Amino acid sequence: MIKDIIKNLKPSSTLLINEKSNKLEREGKKIFKFGFGQSPFKVPQDIVNELKGNAHQNKYLPMQGLEDLRVSIAHYISKKKDHKYSSSNIIVGPGSKELMFLLQILFDGEIILPAPSWVSYAPQAIIGRNKIKWIQTKSENNWFPTAKEIEDVIKKDKQKKYLIFLNSPNNPSGQVCTNLSEISQLTKKYNLYFLSDEIYSELTFEDNYQSISNYSPENTIISTGLSKWCGAGGWRLGYFILPENLTEITNQLKVLASETFSSVSSPIQYAAIAAHKNDHANYINHSKNILKSVGNYVYENLKSNNVLINKPQGGFYLLPEFINKKFSTSTELCDNILKETGVALLPGSDFGFSEKKMLARLSYTDFDGENFMNNTVHNEEINYEKIKKHAPKIIEGINRLKDWSNN
Repeated sequence: MIKDIIKNLKPSSTLLINEKSNKLEREGKKIFKFGFGQSPFKVPQDIVNELKGNAHQNKYLPMQGLEDLRVSIAHYISKKKDHKYSSSNIIVGPGSKELMFLLQILFDGEIILPAPSWVSYAPQAIIGRNKIKWIQTKSENNWFPTAKEIEDVIKKDKQKKYLIFLNSPNNPSGQVCTNLSEISQLTKKYNLYFLSDEIYSELTFEDNYQSISNYSPENTIISTGLSKWCGAGGWRLGYFILPENLTEITNQLKVLASETFSSVSSPIQYAAIAAHKNDHANYINHSKNILKSVGNYVYENLKSNNVLINKPQGGFYLLPEFINKKFSTSTELCDNILKETGVALLPGSDFGFSEKKMLARLSYTDFDGENFMNNTVHNEEINYEKIKKHAPKIIEGINRLKDWSNN
């Protein structure tokens, strides 16, 4: 009854670790939820009020998304990118994950994935029957591929179309891609397109965020939404911004949308207008200040001769490498860490790395974000004492992990 291509797939590891952590907690064990990544902050109140005020909206909306919402998104993105996008360039979906899945279904070519890549890119490509070309990256290049590494893949068959996924700031590494200009030059020579996953872009710790869409807008599909910067992961609202020259993809995405999710929840779409029209600079800066401070604390206290790690640059992840040869796979490593310390991590093999590399994703969001925000201001210095007071599980979990790594 079940297709072979589906039988070999497993549940998303990010969702699985969350359920596993919750189960262990219900059993009375103290668990440090560093495995599942979601914003610890509440949705801004003005957006919540808009959702309440639009609860009566019960009509199906256009399959491409509410026109007023798409206009507000186009204006918001055009200002940020200094590149003109119109509402016709926007498709709203029930989370950007669903739109990526539909893109994998319709794309006729090969998928290039840098390792590390978010856990759902590869399974979606498999379901879409797309061939995957992996590129193993290095920490010294912020865990992103070089232009030469990408070109080496393309050169093996120059006639094919290629879609490379670039996620910056990156999940799972927390790093930002800095060689975008050289990568963008490849579009002049090859049939190369980009899916720029910018879901963490608002949480970049340094100003003047840049993505591949700033360098090659005509070859880039931007994917983003409300889940990370807005704390609205459970609302399930994401969107694609597509360039004018990819009208055929836009039209086919609308067809697939009409045959799958029909349209996104009406009240949420109306509420999302406020997310793009109203000024949330203080909320975003406050979120970034807390995440940067907590992330730097984790980095400074975990790095050692036994743990190699890059300083966080955005989002809420780190990618520590444990210099420990007694485990044969990163899954065994993470299972032992969970058993011995109560710290839940995800193995690097879930993100495209060789299972023999002792890498793990660490999410530093196991704290009450609302409480942290209510007891600090957006631009204040957040020191150890404040982290200890408002994010005690981060302190204890990292101490346990540090002790474990030194044994």
